[in-house]
Amino acid sequence: MKKYNFNAGPSILPAEVIKQTADAVIDFQGEGLSILEISHRAKYFQPVVDEAEALMKELLNIPEGYRVIFVGGGASMQFCMVPFNCLEHKAAYLNTGVWSKKAIKEAKAFGEVVEVATSAADNFTHIPMDFEVPQDADYLHITTNNTIYGTEISDEKLQAIYAKKGNVPLIADMSSDILARPIDVSQYDIIYGGAQKNLAPAGVTFVIVKEAFLGKVSRHIPTMLDYRTHVENGSMFNTPPVLPIYTAMLTLRWLKANGGLEAALERNMAKADLLYKAIDESKIFEGTAKKEDRSMMNICFVLKPEYAHLQDDFFKFATAKGMVGIKGHRLVGGFRASTYNAMTLEGVQALVDCMKEYEQSLNL
Repeated sequence: MKKYNFNAGPSILPAEVIKQTADAVIDFQGEGLSILEISHRAKYFQPVVDEAEALMKELLNIPEGYRVIFVGGGASMQFCMVPFNCLEHKAAYLNTGVWSKKAIKEAKAFGEVVEVATSAADNFTHIPMDFEVPQDADYLHITTNNTIYGTEISDEKLQAIYAKKGNVPLIADMSSDILARPIDVSQYDIIYGGAQKNLAPAGVTFVIVKEAFLGKVSRHIPTMLDYRTHVENGSMFNTPPVLPIYTAMLTLRWLKANGGLEAALERNMAKADLLYKAIDESKIFEGTAKKEDRSMMNICFVLKPEYAHLQDDFFKFATAKGMVGIKGHRLVGGFRASTYNAMTLEGVQALVDCMKEYEQSLNL
């Protein structure tokens, strides 16, 4: 039975990338050594880091003056590194879910934090936009996609945020929608994210940073937590996560070979439209996020109240049909299908067919 991986993260990777990574685990580039055991200082690994950075710059159209670095610690480490490096007096945060809340908690250790808006009262089912950004803030922080609640800041709302921020630097956690669509990197001073959703296995974190934005705080920053350390050493100050960086490079090659981010956006929209249409037309399922803020990457849905008692039954049915990782987060319940770049339209269609078959079996 074919299985379809809808896990929210670590998540699906392109089949050819998995195969190439597996080959490198056995023998990296014909060197007779596994990539798991080579030195990161070896002459044949440096080109991997260089190509990964170059492909990120190319695919995202990153302007001059920015660097791409690869570090450890996940996005959760960035919740600390961002304020450590950038918060001198006051920072503004848009609170759209669990990850925003965690980032806010860390930032409060370094200075004043202003929560400009939150949708907590509505269980984070929408992106709040009725806010102003204090123009004396050191930066505004946003989370562009919320894996748990299935919301995403649309391009239209991003444009509104760019206007609202004025001259305040913008920092974004893009862990779960990086490379899913084109973005205007020039609007941001830092973009970061864990790679285990749309780029690579867990273990590496990407950071896109405007070099001129660094070195502005007066506090001492420990060496490993200072962005400048990793910029100046090309992600090689200490032993980097070699295997995930290699897989990230392969994924970036795959994205480029398949039309870049414009083509990725077209595919992602098609997948999301297909699944949301099935949810909206269903007699038993309904979406959880407000329609204008629905995520392309994490599609959350539940059984309507009168059918809620069937949740475990549908989950067993879907699992038997090869649907993997569709159980919703405990804070939302129901189901979640993560349709990252590597998920195919065929996979989404299989889930839609599964949902329809189950509904028909109820003879409503």
